[in-house]
Amino acid sequence: MSDDNATPKNSDFLRDAFATEQECLAARLRSSRRITHAGDRGEVNEQHFIDFLRKYLPNRYTVEKAIVLDSDGKVSQSIDVVVFDRQYTPALLDNDKHRYVPAEAVYAVFECKPKIDKGYLEYAADKAASVRRLKRTSVEIYTANGRLSPKPHFEIVAGILAIEVDWKDGLGESFREIHAKLPKEGTIDCGFAAMGASFDVFEAQGKYTFGPPENALAHFAFRLLSKLQSLATVPAVDWMAYANQLANKPATQGVPHV
Repeated sequence: MSDDNATPKNSDFLRDAFATEQECLAARLRSSRRITHAGDRGEVNEQHFIDFLRKYLPNRYTVEKAIVLDSDGKVSQSIDVVVFDRQYTPALLDNDKHRYVPAEAVYAVFECKPKIDKGYLEYAADKAASVRRLKRTSVEIYTANGRLSPKPHFEIVAGILAIEVDWKDGLGESFREIHAKLPKEGTIDCGFAAMGASFDVFEAQGKYTFGPPENALAHFAFRLLSKLQSLATVPAVDWMAYANQLANKPATQGVPHV
């Protein structure tokens, strides 16, 4: 006869497993504090967060550091983490240091910072706005069942990833007061701190949802995945618009800089 007390319930096992994942991520991020050069330390932490998102998001989503580009030749600021489609919209000039992603391909953008505080929230909002103000095309799609109308654009998700939250009350009133004042174009839809905090405003009317401290990672990841699923597929790119932009530029002009 089996001993029910000796076998953990599936829900308990999952909670414990994800809590351990969160502790391991927090430990890796804390260990990077020993890196004395701030730029190198930032790159290491960005990679930890990229690895985390790659682990939890399906393969249809590509996760990379990138700059976002539109068909008018405008570019975003450099973005720490871009979640984008690569099945229908390949990255442009793709290498380890200079990866340009068409604006139409982007699902979400994230900034990776040591902590969530007023300054870093505003910084992340500015980065998000530099992506959201870019032009996105959408053309008809041809399928075996006929021609489909151009897909409407969805709102690109923006978030912040950090090691900890700076406010004494965590993601309490102080955080909400600052968060509510961010400009619409720079709205930060979600955030995660590895030390045990997460939030999002995915619900109707921007209602706040907060994850449990011991399982903030899983709560954040699954709610982000649900949000991405709701966006369905990115629109079909008007590649002729990109071709025309290149044709209208002098041959000696190089890649845009940010």
